[in-house]
Amino acid sequence: MDLNIIWDNNSYNNFINYLKSISEISYKEFSEKITFTKYEMLGIRLPKLRSIAKEISKSDYKSFLKICKSTYYEEVMIKLLVIANIKDIDELMIYFDDAVNLIDNWALCDTFCNSLKLINKNKDYFLTKIDELINSNETYHIRVGLIILLCFYVEENYLDLIIKYLDNIKSDEYYVNMAEAWLICEIFIKYENIGLKYLEHNHLNKFTVNKAISKIRDSYRVSEYMKGYILKFRK
Repeated sequence: MDLNIIWDNNSYNNFINYLKSISEISYKEFSEKITFTKYEMLGIRLPKLRSIAKEISKSDYKSFLKICKSTYYEEVMIKLLVIANIKDIDELMIYFDDAVNLIDNWALCDTFCNSLKLINKNKDYFLTKIDELINSNETYHIRVGLIILLCFYVEENYLDLIIKYLDNIKSDEYYVNMAEAWLICEIFIKYENIGLKYLEHNHLNKFTVNKAISKIRDSYRVSEYMKGYILKFRK
């Protein structure tokens, strides 16, 4: 389908029909087993969705974002990817909060976050938004903040801030705790001494600490000696 078009109700309906035509029943059934969402799934693989979003981003993406609905999971994913592809930080922020509010599962969250490459050049600018997300009471707002930290901020000058966030989050939500565990694992891999100190002294719940240790032990970038040593920090 040619995506360099004028977006109106007719062209958008044709777009949805196109998405349905490239869906796979078997992939839909697989995805529904690992991704729980309020949106109806069609069954389209992520590389194809990325390709579609990239093409839309090259054309009149603003009118697409204006008309885009949220019936199907794939619709939402494409919209999030188009937003993530925006090249101007001020323009991105116009759409950012609405994008986050669409997220209701780990796949939408993590794909959106790791696609926000613009953050690499605007890290300090984005810290206020991260603070707002992590101090939210919404599960996926918090996870968005954590995954953005994981993707773009595991660097020496941000470690104190990340550790402060980790210790201040008081949530037993599975998808928040899993994001925390991934973040701790990445810190440990890149900054082992700091990671060790944090495993020894932290305010995390039992599940998060033990899951972080499990993920560290699964990493090929951690020595066998260290994989055994960190078992002492299990709760």
